[in-house]
Amino acid sequence: MRIAIVGAGIGGLSAAVGLQRAGAQVTVFEKAAEVRAGGSGLSIFANGLRALESLGLGPQLATITDKQAESFAAGQRRPDGRWIARLPTDSVGELRIVDRADLHRVLLEALDEATVRTNAEVTSASTDGTVTIGSGTEANDQEHFDLVIGADGLNSQVRESVESGIGARYSGYSCWRGITERPVDLGGAAGETVGRGLRFGIAPLMDGRVYWFAVANMPEHASFANEKATVRDLFSGWHAPIAELIATTPGPRIRRTVISDLATPLSTYHRGHIVLLGDAAHAMTPNLGQGGGQALEDAATLTALLTPVITKSGDNAEATEAGSAVDDRLRSYDRLRRKRSQSIAAKSRALGAVFQIQSPLVAGLRDAIFTAVPSRLTAAQAASVQKWEPPST
Repeated sequence: MRIAIVGAGIGGLSAAVGLQRAGAQVTVFEKAAEVRAGGSGLSIFANGLRALESLGLGPQLATITDKQAESFAAGQRRPDGRWIARLPTDSVGELRIVDRADLHRVLLEALDEATVRTNAEVTSASTDGTVTIGSGTEANDQEHFDLVIGADGLNSQVRESVESGIGARYSGYSCWRGITERPVDLGGAAGETVGRGLRFGIAPLMDGRVYWFAVANMPEHASFANEKATVRDLFSGWHAPIAELIATTPGPRIRRTVISDLATPLSTYHRGHIVLLGDAAHAMTPNLGQGGGQALEDAATLTALLTPVITKSGDNAEATEAGSAVDDRLRSYDRLRRKRSQSIAAKSRALGAVFQIQSPLVAGLRDAIFTAVPSRLTAAQAASVQKWEPPST
């Protein structure tokens, strides 16, 4: 079976690893000149770990992360450092924090040479499995595949052939992300600090460096002459070690991203010989830390469902039988993935709205409610999001 994957992000590369190991002929099309993740971290919760393990990537993950995040005090703090709400020490689950660049590297190393084609922008895909590569006045090449997987992000071109006209919806806030250049002592505490229209997150990496993010309400097209100075000034006076985290991150490595999700949930993730995964299917805000986890679930689910039929595409008779079976499996994928991922996307957006409250009065009420909610209830809600296993086939 020949499979095209459009987009070399975490979801696309993970699917490529799983499907290639199952015996498919996989080609990953990436429009950029090189595959790179930028300077940010990724939280991988229990569900994401299950997905990576089902893809056979557990040992590789173990080389780039460890369990130290589980030992840190976590929850929400005020800007002065006082805790609003603390999670029980045993409720973080199997959280791992990884440098995205490291994860991209191990995924690429797990693929056969020349699987990924860079400088290859897929401008459209047809439900018969044909992809068009090229843009503008340049000559367009077309290739046919048994299956096209759209993993090309929020502004997916492939999605247009599944459900057209679904654009992005700005959340009202944007996010700076960075990784410190050297280890920083966190004093045994991580998690998020919540202010009024501002939020700062801290997550330790295996080597002592720290992944951090800073969120602020702003117009969608806001611009700043100096991003590092802006984030430093916005969070001036907040508790230690926030100032040190910003100071020890080189300015060019601090990147700001507008936070958006899909304007409308899709009615299907599958049409004809096309299926969607990751942000192309269910782009969500990062407030639950589940964007990457849901993409990994997608990849693991597709791999588990398609593995039994991949080898049946050898001769014509078997190919016809396999084609029908693939269609059935893609419908199962849509049934398994759409409800769960869209529910998590909705919860994440709602949580972001609460975190980014700007009114002093309402923000004070929010903090009081957070403090009053039993920590075990909060932990149980987090655990329910992380409860997932790959489908048995």
